[in-house]
Amino acid sequence: MPTVLITGASRGLGLEFARQYRADGWDVIATCRDPVHAPDLVATGAEAHALDVTDDAALAALGRALAGRPIDVLINNAGIFPLQGPDGAFGDLPVAPWMDTLRTNLVAPWKVAETFVANLQAAERPVLATISSLFGSVGASSMPGIVIYASSKAGANMVIKALSIELGPRGITCLALNPGWVKTDMGGPHAQLDPEESIAGLRRVIAQATPSDNGRFYGHDGQEVPW
Repeated sequence: MPTVLITGASRGLGLEFARQYRADGWDVIATCRDPVHAPDLVATGAEAHALDVTDDAALAALGRALAGRPIDVLINNAGIFPLQGPDGAFGDLPVAPWMDTLRTNLVAPWKVAETFVANLQAAERPVLATISSLFGSVGASSMPGIVIYASSKAGANMVIKALSIELGPRGITCLALNPGWVKTDMGGPHAQLDPEESIAGLRRVIAQATPSDNGRFYGHDGQEVPW
């Protein structure tokens, strides 16, 4: 039975990943800040662990707890999208939320990969996927007022590219994934996609990934996204 590890799985995209993988009979290891207050995640039957991906000690502890368990797919999904608001325009952009966002969206995926690389190497065809965003595409960027989030996802894309160089020779296929504009707490009610459709598409991309896809950026529809 294959195993997937999903970070940030208490709601939204992460929760839908957990639901769909469990429905297909996978062993699902899911993390969130507080599983006790994540009834929807617990209801999936996933193995839930408390984890703040920015807490190095907690990450190391989970690494020790899962040592020796092969992980076929690791999904770096945990992330934040701070609203810049009226005080976040050019000339008055607050630094603290920007630093917090970079720590969560950019640095944490690298640290998660470092923590579980041995688990991935123990699997037959491991895939390390990081949830990015079209906002992280420099080539497609066109919206003002989201530099905090956009820069964190553009940086995350560089992280996944760097991981592909580090881990590709170890047999691990590393992907950046754009889920599209999805109806979640983050995407809002007017988004174009339901979580079921987005995640089903991303799972197809993951399932079909080969070493030739290492270090590439794909959308939920399987189309490559410009960096």
